[in-house]
Amino acid sequence: MSGFLLVLLFLVLIIIGIPIAFSIAIVALVGVMGVPYIPEITVPMKMFNGLNSFVLLAVPLFILAANLMNSGQISQKLIDFSIAIVGHIRGGLAHANILVSMIFAGVSGSSTADTAGVGKILIPNMMNTGYDKETAVGVTAASSTIGVIIPPSIPMIVYAGLTNAPIAALFVAGIVPGVLIGLGMMLVVYVMSFKCGYPKYQKTTMPQFLKLLLDTIPALLTPVIIIGGIVTGWYTATEAAAFACLYALVISMFVYKTLTLRDLPIVLIETLKLSSLSLFALAAASALGELLGYYRVATAAEAFFTTYITSPWIFMTIVIAFFLFIGTFMDAIPAMILFIPVLLPISLKLGIDSVLLGIVTVITLAIGLITPPYGLCLLIASSIGNLPIERSFKAVLPYLTVILVVLVFVAYFPDLSMMLPRMMNK
Repeated sequence: MSGFLLVLLFLVLIIIGIPIAFSIAIVALVGVMGVPYIPEITVPMKMFNGLNSFVLLAVPLFILAANLMNSGQISQKLIDFSIAIVGHIRGGLAHANILVSMIFAGVSGSSTADTAGVGKILIPNMMNTGYDKETAVGVTAASSTIGVIIPPSIPMIVYAGLTNAPIAALFVAGIVPGVLIGLGMMLVVYVMSFKCGYPKYQKTTMPQFLKLLLDTIPALLTPVIIIGGIVTGWYTATEAAAFACLYALVISMFVYKTLTLRDLPIVLIETLKLSSLSLFALAAASALGELLGYYRVATAAEAFFTTYITSPWIFMTIVIAFFLFIGTFMDAIPAMILFIPVLLPISLKLGIDSVLLGIVTVITLAIGLITPPYGLCLLIASSIGNLPIERSFKAVLPYLTVILVVLVFVAYFPDLSMMLPRMMNK
């Protein structure tokens, strides 16, 4: 079967509403069936091999850690602490929404877990305290994208597994862009708060703040333990994910006493559901990657770029534009598995570091979480806020602009994100 017919089949499957992961698997199977001398058993074998990785074991473990923290009501404690820090500023609850997403990002590695966990608490609270639905949904959906940029990050783990890029360097490289995006979003909220008259909280007194700090320290230590251990080499990302699960379980059950044994089956079921979505897409993309190899897509792409594209800036522009388009209808994990093996050799030939390519790719695909029709974080937030998707997308546009600005600086001024990894290697 020709490549054109396979692309056409893929588009038809998406148009009629077949989930992306199943569409990829069907195309891989049909494509292999049309290739002589390649048995159909190759597809399940490649799907299995695509998941047979110690690094990828971190994906369900970080999802479990996030679900344990959400079920253990640790998200609420982080929200209270964030309000104590920024609540007295005009638009305080919106600022706290962004700040808690930055903190939660250091635990979960998942933007959807952030949207679901924080959104269920903050979206109703924001609407009850004078914010319109658009602001509540827009701030929550947009700020949750930071979850895959500030480490740990599930897409970064997958990227490291594909490219052998150092996970510690990827994680450290995401810190500055993630913080800049969060601060930029808070600046947007601050400007909008004067126009819209957003409320603010009374300033927290020092005794109240210290009491909240002491109560929140066990939760705040989670990202420090995870990132610190990976960066210093004490343990791998997978081991850090396992420790995060154990730590979240201990502080939820024995420190805060907000999680019971009866809650664990529900937590495990939700983790299995979310993990299966990501990992099946990853497995299907691995099988399709074998078919792309048969058609020599990587060789053709390398020949094209070698002939016509010699500037790293132009190449990076093409990568950003391409993943912005792909991210509108495909999750980050299958997108990276399909296209990073094609783009990485070209990137290295142009002198672009694999870590930099990874950060640019992750930030670009994070935008896809808040752009229709895929926009999973946007869909979750709009569902919680009972707001039509069109109005929800309009609400995230100011914050989306912030992400794009930071992305441009990261892509064209590499020292912005690469400074910390270089310092770490000295």
